[in-house]
Amino acid sequence: MKHLLLGLALVGSVQAAVAQQKAAKAVKTNISATTVERVERTLADDKMRGRALNTGANDAAQFLAGEFKRIGLKPLDGLTSFEQKFQVFEINTASVQASLNGTAVPRENVVLMSGQEQVNWTSGQNGAPQAMVSAESQVNWAEGTGDNAPKVCVIGPQADFRKEVGPLLRAKGNTLVIIDPAHAAIFKRLAGQMQHSTFRSEKPQPYTAAFILAPGAVANGASYQLTGATSIKPLEIRNVVGVLPGRDKSKAAEQVVFSAHYDHIGYLPAVAGDSIANGADDDASGTTAVVVLAEHFKKAKNNARSLVFVAFTAEEIGGFGSQHFSKQLDPAKVVAMFNIEMIGKVSKFGPGTAFITGFDKSDFGQILQRNLQGSTFKFEPDPYPEQQLFYRSDNATLARLGVPAHSISTDQIPTDKLYHSVDDEVESLDLKNMTEVIKAIAQSATSIVSGQDTPTRIADAGTRK
Repeated sequence: MKHLLLGLALVGSVQAAVAQQKAAKAVKTNISATTVERVERTLADDKMRGRALNTGANDAAQFLAGEFKRIGLKPLDGLTSFEQKFQVFEINTASVQASLNGTAVPRENVVLMSGQEQVNWTSGQNGAPQAMVSAESQVNWAEGTGDNAPKVCVIGPQADFRKEVGPLLRAKGNTLVIIDPAHAAIFKRLAGQMQHSTFRSEKPQPYTAAFILAPGAVANGASYQLTGATSIKPLEIRNVVGVLPGRDKSKAAEQVVFSAHYDHIGYLPAVAGDSIANGADDDASGTTAVVVLAEHFKKAKNNARSLVFVAFTAEEIGGFGSQHFSKQLDPAKVVAMFNIEMIGKVSKFGPGTAFITGFDKSDFGQILQRNLQGSTFKFEPDPYPEQQLFYRSDNATLARLGVPAHSISTDQIPTDKLYHSVDDEVESLDLKNMTEVIKAIAQSATSIVSGQDTPTRIADAGTRK
């Protein structure tokens, strides 16, 4: 009897090894390094103008829709094409002038965020208060009394600027923020991000937040004047979504999502004559993976569950694309989400590795690693928990609804000097390693795609920590 059991165990081991070898062979056959490079170079080409919502995003969407058609995917239920269109509101500052104590403030030291077409504030008029300074040189508020008078906040030299500015960016009323020059460096970074168009998923409320970097120390009772004009217009944007229907009738209603965001940040101040932020790694690399995986699974013909391939728009401006997409699905039917974010460079763990955000929140990562047995590739837990990456990408919306939705990445984000720069070019990527990452995702997803494994649901992703 012992010999019989041993023999059966050996047969089972041999069969498992053969199955793994077949899976590895299928991955190598169906994933083309040529396609990886072609799609990556197209998305990161200068012709895409940085793929911002108001530059080349629509061109990128059309290219991706063409790829989904070429592969043979179907539109998502309820859509007549691969484009999932919806509306946001684009807000541009047409003009702004400010002065403190009668001295004009340079334009680059003023940031205006407004849902009002016209702004005109003068201290001491129409209930607008003077700017007061706290004795501790931290933060002090002065309340307005008029209907449209702003609250005035002075952020002193000893204040924690990062801590204070976040809530002020989301203020629900007219707010003027005067910032001590001690915070000049961080203000410049904030201003650089906000001088371009801003967007809202809904028409903005009629209030204004204005930020002024003071030229010198702010005295108690400082006077100010601020005038500005804003244009607000609706803008149609789009996700690109394709579906590979499930082959098993009993599991076809269950969905596995493969996603990435195709938008980027458009133009930046020129460096050596280059002003296009191509976003080759962020996130043309992840979007390329989605296209290549769609082609792989279409050829593999092993998906019992329905596979949804989506390229999100508007990740860079607040995740509007993934938020809209999630409302079109029943999260109870989504068994897993592979969100792919910046895989163009070698991870801190070395070649042939990637990390998974929120690794401990479900057994998603354990399943993926188990499917890679016999392979040298390895998935690791997120090495940068302080960066809160699990909550910063397009997986977060579905994760908060309980879906085991995780991002896969290789980016060494704390030291990545090309992130959100004009130098995020294809030439900075390791396309060979990137191709291996995509192969590993394809192989590691096999048991989830085939319906053999179902990751545990996420129970504690309701809020950003």
